[in-house]
Amino acid sequence: MSNRITAARGLNLRCKGWRQESILRMLENNLENGERPDDLIVYAARGKAARNWDCYHTIVNVLKEIKEDETLVIQSGKPVAVFKTHDRAPIVIMANGNLVGRWATPENFYALENKGLTMWGGYTAGDWMYIGSQGIVQGTYEVFASAARERLTDSLKGCLILTGGLGGMGGAQPLAGTMNGGVVLAVEVDPERIKRRIETGYCQVLSTDLDDALKRCLKAKEKGEALSVGLVGNAAVVFPEILRRGIVPEIVTDQTSAHDALYGYIPEGMSLGEADELRKRSPEEMIRRSRQSMAVQVKAMLEFLDKGSIVFEYGNNIRAQAKMAGVDDAFRIPIFVERFMRTMFCKGLGPFRWVAISGDESDIFKIDSIILEEFSANTIVANWIKLAREHVHFQGLPARIGWLSHGERTELGLIVNDRIRKGVIKGPIAFTRDHLDCGGVSQPYRETENMRDGSDAISDWPLLNALLNCSAMADLVAIHGGGAGYAGYYQSAGLIVIADGTSAADKRLELALTADTGIGVVRYADAGYETAIETVRQKKIRAPMI
Repeated sequence: MSNRITAARGLNLRCKGWRQESILRMLENNLENGERPDDLIVYAARGKAARNWDCYHTIVNVLKEIKEDETLVIQSGKPVAVFKTHDRAPIVIMANGNLVGRWATPENFYALENKGLTMWGGYTAGDWMYIGSQGIVQGTYEVFASAARERLTDSLKGCLILTGGLGGMGGAQPLAGTMNGGVVLAVEVDPERIKRRIETGYCQVLSTDLDDALKRCLKAKEKGEALSVGLVGNAAVVFPEILRRGIVPEIVTDQTSAHDALYGYIPEGMSLGEADELRKRSPEEMIRRSRQSMAVQVKAMLEFLDKGSIVFEYGNNIRAQAKMAGVDDAFRIPIFVERFMRTMFCKGLGPFRWVAISGDESDIFKIDSIILEEFSANTIVANWIKLAREHVHFQGLPARIGWLSHGERTELGLIVNDRIRKGVIKGPIAFTRDHLDCGGVSQPYRETENMRDGSDAISDWPLLNALLNCSAMADLVAIHGGGAGYAGYYQSAGLIVIADGTSAADKRLELALTADTGIGVVRYADAGYETAIETVRQKKIRAPMI
């Protein structure tokens, strides 16, 4: 049975106000863009939008009925209560996948999930902030651009990027690489994922043969042409084979769902069907074989590193999994955040997003113009908007991502709200962000790896972020724990703030968007980063101990 969901469009309300309607459409949009929407799975093998279909339909019904002075409480994808609060309190608060420390293991998580007691919300799946592959494409673009600068060039022209995984997150890699002028060879075991990336304009070519794929890629590299090839294959097989042939890509990374050895990674030599059968018959053996294959892939990545490739983990925990399988030096591979992005986080600069709730693409194009007119000094976002207009196709509700810093997000939100009030922008705009942001997450093997003061595993900061965003009147606030194979590895928080043209929205946008990045800047300043300390002073953030 198909439960295909698409987000409502237009300016007709089903709910009692645009705050509720916007949140409902964001939920629907998550599933419209989901990898396995019939199973409520949005991305990353197990990241879900709701615990089950009964929970989903109840959430929808409550959002249609709830008043502006009430708050819906969601526990791991299940709507558990509605409380009378006040008309500036969040419409929705939620906590997804959180387990007490000693119990936060994949084994405990799966046992509780199988009992129907919890779910993993990923970063933006469980709190309805996912906007398709475009949600990560600018971040991936900026990482590849940083790698180009590391090579002392302004593009990746003539460079080969070898990677794995074309799911909901990894699917951004081919487009991000070609937008930087490079050649991308992305290995993906599921041909349907490659076909989907081609259909949505994120990948150019599907190949089922390594010889063919390499011939295409090396020819494009020699000519200095941009090209992306999705190769049907297993990264644990392909990476070592490319190494054996003496081909050394300029960049090597991976975005398979390696964080989840049970559901997210296919062992070498197994078909999708065989893996599914083993997963059901012997989950312990499936995990063991998956980790063995990850170890093979990571060993190849380490050899590429030693041969001069720029190699980094893209935050999917493949190093930790490989280490458990015996690759003791897996962490010689650096994490992308520390290598390329931490200085940006110190300025509150990160993956901000906005979604046209009306479904009208012209609303996004008008915001593009605002960015180019008002934020031209931010060359990262101005350059990106120009590229996105040319290369990025909308998925689901029209949306855009733009790396705006502390203060800039607030300024944009207020400008947009005023344009809605004046009728220039037709419908409400939902502002949100990835959890991968300056104040949104503690993850010692990714965003907070090797913090200067050793505070990698302190998870107070995302919890404070969520509390502060509730106090600042955001429309939706969420706290997520790492679930599935990520259980015990991170704590994160997210928010949605709705611009609907009202004066009340002005206040919410001003307070929530400022607080959200402000606490992140303080987090890095507290850890001793000079750039963050200077940002605190320049932006006049009241941080009495800094």
